Amino acid sequence: MEAVRTLQEDILPMLHIEWVDESCHRAGVTAMLTAARRRLSLVDCVSFEVMRQLGIKTTFAFDPHFGEQGFECVPK
Repeated sequence: MEAVRTLQEDILPMLHIEWVDESCHRAGVTAMLTAARRRLSLVDCVSFEVMRQLGIKTTFAFDPHFGEQGFECVPK
C-alpha cells in the first residue's frame, strides 16, 4: 500500500497522463496490423500515434522501435 500511496501522492502529480480515445486506439491497432511485425506491440503503436498527435519528437526510450519510427531517442 505504501508504494501505491507514493505513486499517487508523489509521482503522479508530476506527470501528465494522455488518455487514449477510441479513434487513437483504432489507429494503433491498424498500424500494428499493417506492420505485421512480431515484436511491435499495440502499446508501441498507440504510443507512436499519441506522440505524433501531440507533436512529440523526442522520447526517453530503450525500445528501438521508437527510433525506427523517426523519433529521437534519449539515450541514443
